[in-house]
Amino acid sequence: MTTPAIDDPVSSIRNLGPATDAVYARAGITTATQLRELGPDAAYAMLLKSGARPHFISFYAMVMGLQGRPWNDCKGKEKDALRERFDAIKDGVTPDPLSGIEKILNEIGVIERH
Repeated sequence: MTTPAIDDPVSSIRNLGPATDAVYARAGITTATQLRELGPDAAYAMLLKSGARPHFISFYAMVMGLQGRPWNDCKGKEKDALRERFDAIKDGVTPDPLSGIEKILNEIGVIERH
């Protein structure tokens, strides 16, 4: 096993594919090291705040990946506990008013600025 480089992409973490790099980057998380340092709960809150839609499987796949485990290794009481964490994160985060498509439209000048 090789030692991860400090600037390895988020997708270098087990269970996180190449498409996740863009999703995490929109939240300001651009490296696997940064994701590890933030931890799964803070990182997932940042994703939701940036406009990502909440999805339990993506949360626990990330948690399992950070532990070096396959996503489908999460079962039983452990999965139930992760569901409680996921729900708490989801319930505690309000997306930025200009996130997702609204942010992009604002940046390119489609939304009237006040």
